[in-house]
Parts: sequence; C-alpha cells; structure tokens
Amino acid sequence: MVKVNLELGVHTTRRLPKSSQYMSTMNYTLKFISLFCGLILLPALAHAQTAPRAPSDMDPTATHERPITEMEAEIKAKQAIKYAEKGHQENVDRAKEIAQIGKELKSAVKDTPILSAESQKKIERLEKLTRKIRGEAGGDDQDIEIPNRPSDLPSTVSRIADAADTLSKEVQNTPRQVVSTCVIENANVLLELIKLMRTLSR
Repeated sequence: MVKVNLELGVHTTRRLPKSSQYMSTMNYTLKFISLFCGLILLPALAHAQTAPRAPSDMDPTATHERPITEMEAEIKAKQAIKYAEKGHQENVDRAKEIAQIGKELKSAVKDTPILSAESQKKIERLEKLTRKIRGEAGGDDQDIEIPNRPSDLPSTVSRIADAADTLSKEVQNTPRQVVSTCVIENANVLLELIKLMRTLSR
C-alpha cells in the first residue's frame, strides 16, 4: 500500500497491519457471498409468490367441482329412488301397525271402560306412529273439530279404531310420489281423538 505525505512532499510507503488486511478480505468475501445468495434465492422467492395457492387457502366460492358423468348421474338417481322406496315402505308398515293397534284397543275396552297399562302403552305407540306419518306427509299440528264428538271412553276408542283404519288405508293407497292432504287430515283427526281419550280416561 502507498501513502502520500503531503506535508513533506515525499512518497513514503507503509504496509497496513495484518488485521486490517484480514478485515478487508473478510468484508469482500461476505459481500460476494451475499450477492451470490441473493442471485440464487431471488428466483425461488419470486416463484413462491406466484405459485398457486393450496385448495384449502382458496375462496370456496371460486372452486368448481368436476361435472358428473352420465353414469354417475344414473347411479345417483337409482340410489335416490331406492331410498325413497324404502321410506315409503316404512311408512306403509307404520300404517299397518296403526290399524292393528286400533283394533286391539277397541277389543280391550269391550269388557271394561278403564284403560289398562298395556293399553296406555299402545296409545303412546299409536300417537308416535301417527305423528311420524303426518310428518312424512309434510303436515303439522292443526285445530280439528270432531263431528259428533264422543263423550265416553268406549265410544272414543271405537272412533279411534275407525280413524286408525281410515288413515292406514289412505297411506297404503297413496303412491310414493304423491303428497296427500287426506293423510294429513286423517292423522290430525286421529291425534285429536287420542287427546280426547286421555281426557276421558283420567
């Protein structure tokens, strides 16, 4: 290294200390490494910023499902029909049980006007099945006026048996694809008679 002495007007040379030379070399090396790493990492960072997001990070409204094939659509349609047929058959089975319970209750009160514990369980079962059928038909609670309203337990149970038989036949004769308002009305009549029977049996 050459150092110019302006005051004396002569040239003098002085070698820098080894520590200064070492630091200068290290600085140069670090700068070179930093530049080299930057050249390598910069494309990777740019790619990461432009890479597509994972499906979980994307807006759900922006995703599009693969359109189903004709065979898949046919399979789904068959499954839906099979499920509907199974539900309809279950409803028919409920209707048959309702008619049977009505007959058993009518027979039970012939000898005594008092409901036994077994008959009360049957009434609970009858009410549950009737509500289920009404719900499957899309009905709900309604105010029902019973014509020629019975005033004693035996006649009420007899009316229950008749209403149960009517409801059972209506359900069995209604096609699966049809929503019958008659089923809903008959179910509500039966439920109202059950409520009346509970009042009379207290």
